[in-house]
Amino acid sequence: MGLYESVRAVSEASGEGPVDWGAVAAAAKASTDPGSLDLSPEVEQGYATDVRDARDRVRSVADLDFDLPETVEIQNRHHWIDANVATFERVMRPLEDQTGLFPGAARMVNTGSMAFALAFLGKNVLGQYDPLLLADGDEHALYFVHPNIEAVADALDVDLPRFRRWIAFHEVTHAAEFGAAPWLSGYLEDTMEGAIEDLTEGQLDRDAFSELNTTMTAVEGYAELVMDRAFDDEYADLREKVEARRRGRGPVAKLVRRLLGLGMKRRQYERGKEFFDAVADARGVAYAGKVWRGSNSLPTDEELDDPDLWLARMAE
Repeated sequence: MGLYESVRAVSEASGEGPVDWGAVAAAAKASTDPGSLDLSPEVEQGYATDVRDARDRVRSVADLDFDLPETVEIQNRHHWIDANVATFERVMRPLEDQTGLFPGAARMVNTGSMAFALAFLGKNVLGQYDPLLLADGDEHALYFVHPNIEAVADALDVDLPRFRRWIAFHEVTHAAEFGAAPWLSGYLEDTMEGAIEDLTEGQLDRDAFSELNTTMTAVEGYAELVMDRAFDDEYADLREKVEARRRGRGPVAKLVRRLLGLGMKRRQYERGKEFFDAVADARGVAYAGKVWRGSNSLPTDEELDDPDLWLARMAE
């Protein structure tokens, strides 16, 4: 029934824009079990404690001044899909006026592609820091997809509270980055808008996409560094089990991850972590936080592969 409803939602995609976002949400949720949010008071309190402890540890270890988002939500998979449909709709809004580029058949393909992507991600995302790019105001949010955290902890045969806490530390480091660098959201928004505007004119701004990739490599790498240095327990076994699970995925899952660019995201984690580990080993974790002083402090693509170049530039 879920698959039928999903296909029907896509086939009935309508409207004037390149994507029918209502149909995206309906199709993605129809093919995704929302999962249970029947949480005990201890589990709810556990999330709150993990987030507060992560905030305090990250502030101390990284020497960053930041606050947690006002919105911290424990979600099921459908909640996550709804939140991210709204994000994708905002990001793609510049394309909405290009209706001549997207006839009805293309709209159906776009809608189906987005629904497939969000359904796959909705079944796999554990936590998310959402800077709510292109939203009105300065909102940001922190999400934990409890059914996925529970399912992965069970699949990995690890202690659920410990695994949940590890995920909390990772997402709070992202809140620290954007909180300590209020310019970062605007910087990403401007770069994204420029790249999308060029797409509407039939051009591909490779420099803008390269800039986005370099920036997100810094964002993900710094989060990996601080997560490891701040987490108040052993984590090597958790990381190894997560990596082993990723390597053990079937061919279809691996293909989907490649099509969604998740292989690139993994490379961002690895490359960025290598850079920041080298910086922290040379000058300390707090020194690595200089990256958030302004856009000129971000490492260049060349510097990501040669941290000594960035260290020399920061010392000038």
